Amino acid sequence: MTKVKSLAELTKMKEVLEAGKAKYKKHLHVCGGTGCHAAQSKSLDANLKEILLDKGLHEEVHVTMTGCFGFCEKGPIVKVLPDNTFYTEVTPTDARDIIDEHIVKGNKVERLFYTDPTNNEQVSDSEKMGFYKKQHRIALRNCGAINPENINDSIVNDGYQALGKVLTQMNAQQTIDIIKKSGLRGRGGGGFPTGLKWDITSKVEADQKYVVCNADEGDPGAFMDRAILEGDPHSVIEAMAICGYSIGGSKGLVYIRAEYPLAITRLKMAINQARELGLLGEDILGTGFSFDIELRYGAGAFVCGEETALIHSMEGLRGEPTFKPPFPSVSGYLGKPTNVNNVETFANIPEIINKGAEWFASIGTEKSKGTKVFALAGKINNVGLIEVPMGITLREIIFEIGGGIKDGKKFKAVQTGGPSGGCLTEKHLDTPIDYDNLVEVGSMMGSGGMIVLDEDDCMVSVAKFYLDFIVEESCGKCTPCRIGNKRLYEILERITQGKGTMEDLERLKNLSSVIKDTSLCGLGQTSPNPVLSTIQNFREEYLEHIVDKKCRSGQCKALLHYYIEPDLCVGCTACKRCCPVNAITGDKKQLHVINPDICIKCGACEEKCAFDAISIKLEKNILVEHGND
Repeated sequence: MTKVKSLAELTKMKEVLEAGKAKYKKHLHVCGGTGCHAAQSKSLDANLKEILLDKGLHEEVHVTMTGCFGFCEKGPIVKVLPDNTFYTEVTPTDARDIIDEHIVKGNKVERLFYTDPTNNEQVSDSEKMGFYKKQHRIALRNCGAINPENINDSIVNDGYQALGKVLTQMNAQQTIDIIKKSGLRGRGGGGFPTGLKWDITSKVEADQKYVVCNADEGDPGAFMDRAILEGDPHSVIEAMAICGYSIGGSKGLVYIRAEYPLAITRLKMAINQARELGLLGEDILGTGFSFDIELRYGAGAFVCGEETALIHSMEGLRGEPTFKPPFPSVSGYLGKPTNVNNVETFANIPEIINKGAEWFASIGTEKSKGTKVFALAGKINNVGLIEVPMGITLREIIFEIGGGIKDGKKFKAVQTGGPSGGCLTEKHLDTPIDYDNLVEVGSMMGSGGMIVLDEDDCMVSVAKFYLDFIVEESCGKCTPCRIGNKRLYEILERITQGKGTMEDLERLKNLSSVIKDTSLCGLGQTSPNPVLSTIQNFREEYLEHIVDKKCRSGQCKALLHYYIEPDLCVGCTACKRCCPVNAITGDKKQLHVINPDICIKCGACEEKCAFDAISIKLEKNILVEHGND
């Protein structure tokens, strides 16, 4: 691969590649994200190429394995261009129909169309789908549009043009000023102004500075950064080089968790291709600027998403946070000035340079500019990765983009911000989403996890789930987080077992306040948010668990009671024989009875009963009425 020695050569290369791409009459884009890989999209890609070759159509139709389209609920996906036909849940055996019917005969394969859950209508064009209509893809602009394993595809889509523009037409301060004027804030959760962080780092004198990309996303249900690195690694590489030029740094480090094998493979491939083409390394585009990137692997510790803990981990130390100041911008990796931004933040940079600060600032709200990527998951019809303008409401995301709640259930809550966020209710559905509004209502943006809950979810159990995660992931360095969160978890455990007291509610709130005020890092400072938000918005559920010893959702096993229906029991003794604690009494061919004080709720009796005579009751007083207590 010949090195590109100037911006003019890069532009000429782009023109040649565009001409080569234009020779194809049709393009088939096959989703190659992790989810679709698991659903055999590689075999699908291979089948499409083999059939086209057999039919002699390989010079007319081009098949591209892309990154994630975002619509994970309906993958694997095949998109046909230029007619923009969008096929969902495609299997390797469907390749034959797509080629024979659509490509050869011009008849679209209707059985592979998406069916809108809100009206049961089939939709063939992604631009007309509710899932995509309100999205505005900037960070995700190339995901699903290019082959992430081929740098030529990136160059055709303006890859490295922003870097060339910066290196040849701007000085470092001018570049920083554009990022400042754009209003871009850190997408990793903190929301710190990106341009200001670059500016601070640029003004510190040092013989070496570092650019660090935080790709250690660890929120349950979050996969934004992984999808960007799998689908468009060159945007992140280009942005890191732009940052290096702006702050006076020549070395970049990507801290990525080792559990992301596909992202790592494609990132390595992209770095090597950029080096071979002269877009990384020495004397980039003949400008005299040198910059290179290395990978550092994380072992999956959630706390290493915090920048000082991340830096310590890269240095081979324990992944523990430290007091700030000094901030990494002054003293970071190996004691040198270090600029840390997350994957999504970097992915926005090239577009801001190419289209201008004013363009980016025109999107979003007054204090939160641009778009935000969310991983939409949980009890929702359209699970997937979305990118929406700041200021969009939760209602629009859940009921228009998300297609509403699964199985016609009632919406109950949405957890935003992962373990650091809070649970918002129906009364918050019309809240515009941005950094400040979410904090005001007791949650936060976080890195972008968004988990939807329905009427069958127990909010006390949800709070306990997140506290369990925090207790496991705490580094243990500071006492409030190490001990305080463990005590919070124990109180919630008591409540879900029906052993809680009214005093426990006050203990939860008081202890949460202490942990928020005294913890060392953001993990501890925000860890009580799920507890506080659920107490505030679902206090009645806590009272039911404490006073009535009842879980309305039936999720708290200790509060459930197994009961034998008198009209259905035939006295076969199957349940009695399998009970491990002898909680069931009754003679053969006689009504059997479960003693709730002995029963351990293992469910063995329900599984063994062939007559569906055993049911689960939420309230113990039902059993009293039937004489089972």
